[in-house]
Amino acid sequence: MSESVVSAAEIVVRAPAKVNLLIRVLDRLPNGYHELWSLMHTVDLFDHLRIRLNPDQKGLSLVCGDALLPVDRGNLVYRAADLVLQRAGRSVGVEIELTKVIPLSAGLGGGSSDAAATLYALVHLLNLDWTQAEFCEAGAALGSDIPFFFRAPCAVVRGWGQEVTPCSLKGERWVVLVNPGFSVQTKWAYEQLASQRSAVLPLGEFPKRVDRQLSLSWEEVVERMENDFEATLFPFYPILGFIKEKLLSLGAQAALLSGSGATVFGIFHTQDGARQASIRLRRDTMWRIFDVPMGSTDLPHDPFPLTPSSQAPKT
Repeated sequence: MSESVVSAAEIVVRAPAKVNLLIRVLDRLPNGYHELWSLMHTVDLFDHLRIRLNPDQKGLSLVCGDALLPVDRGNLVYRAADLVLQRAGRSVGVEIELTKVIPLSAGLGGGSSDAAATLYALVHLLNLDWTQAEFCEAGAALGSDIPFFFRAPCAVVRGWGQEVTPCSLKGERWVVLVNPGFSVQTKWAYEQLASQRSAVLPLGEFPKRVDRQLSLSWEEVVERMENDFEATLFPFYPILGFIKEKLLSLGAQAALLSGSGATVFGIFHTQDGARQASIRLRRDTMWRIFDVPMGSTDLPHDPFPLTPSSQAPKT
């Protein structure tokens, strides 16, 4: 096969992390999931995926430099690629290289974003004509956070993650992500939350106003950031509360646990403020710390969504 043909059948995509600016956990649904209401936003921290078509072979091949991740059906990337091939009725070989930057099991949606990026990239490599609704439906079949990444960078997420409505958040902010180096299992976090609280509080006025307007300013959001998991998880992991207070003391406008943790993030008005806070935290700790802009790009996950391999960004 000629070099030009090989190059045309290989692309690179970047998959962003997300944070939950507000997350309310409501009643349990008939399917066993809890109903959610969450305001989610991407941040400019990316995993990289290189995906190649190999017509001389059949089946999927996934490699990843992170030894903790499975490279078979236990990985959402593998299942996403398999789903596309099945729906397309294609048996071509697919080779995927996943480079992880987003911490694992950290409340940042890395695995879900990787799966969404895989769906998007492989659909385009195979020249399929999927609508945005089809991407979201396929994502929902794989995992609860995946549809959000097809409505990025900001959206209201309801149900168990399958109901996603784009939202406009005006202005720019920087975020400092602090991961203490351990994970919190999502299932366990939900079980603890359900067993410890005596009642499910209804949605307040602010989420209802967001549902009506779907347009906000950062000033409105930072005053109302909230995560139902904090009251449950902070007694188990006091370091998470300490990180939150530390970010606030270093100038964050607001700080919050993302998802069910264990990453805590702080919102900063300027790049310099975020950078100075991260420098201070790196000096004093061994945590994984990132200072990056809040996500500002639309689909599909990246300013250059599909990049020929000859022009791929360095990973």
